[in-house]
Amino acid sequence: MASTRWSRRRERRAVRRGLSRFEVRLRSACPGIGFSARITATVLTEPPYPGPVEEIAGAVRSTLRAAAGKVSKTCDPADLASARDVCGQHLARLRRLPTDPPVEFTAELTLDLLPDDRAAVAALLAAQRRQAVTDLLRRQKTDALAVELANPAALLARWIERDNADLSQLPTLADKVNTVAGVFAQHRPEDERTVEHEAVEVLREFLSSFPDHTQKQMLYTLLAAGMHSAQRPHHAAKAQALVNGHVVVDPAGES
Repeated sequence: MASTRWSRRRERRAVRRGLSRFEVRLRSACPGIGFSARITATVLTEPPYPGPVEEIAGAVRSTLRAAAGKVSKTCDPADLASARDVCGQHLARLRRLPTDPPVEFTAELTLDLLPDDRAAVAALLAAQRRQAVTDLLRRQKTDALAVELANPAALLARWIERDNADLSQLPTLADKVNTVAGVFAQHRPEDERTVEHEAVEVLREFLSSFPDHTQKQMLYTLLAAGMHSAQRPHHAAKAQALVNGHVVVDPAGES
């Protein structure tokens, strides 16, 4: 009896030694940058185990390496705290080896970045910041230019300011200028590319498809009636004002 108790204790200790702080190299969401982890597993099943201690410990290590690798590759190495939480919670789940009887275990890990990986993350963040600034400046320039050139007069002024501009061509440029200005008018800044703004654009295009003033008056009347039905009298008044070709100015600033 004493020898059996001692044998079980020895198996338990041997398994514990094989599962204490073993190292794992884990992929991250960024190719070429990985995590360095140490995993400690706790076997909950009491000995005797359904196999040699070395095989049981090896199977547990393999299972935990695969489990950690599956979740770590979704983690951003620039957000180490979140990666630790995600990987730690994933490994803390109860797992079982497909043995007879099953061997149950849980695990905990410490996650970090080696110096080379830390340097790579810092370089990546610096590059992303530079690119973000470049993209922002380019978008601002594009947005400002599109707003300016959506005005046919501004577009024509730009053309006149060119070197060697042939002013004799001005009479023939009117239609072309309006067409080009219309293209610029369709540009929308990124923060205006929402469903609401798209709906406004669809409505604008719809109204523009009726060049006759009488048709537009009928549409504005229908729009006002719909707003009245939706219990929006203030907006209905604005829509009704369009029938007469002007916009109601709201002194309270309500829109």
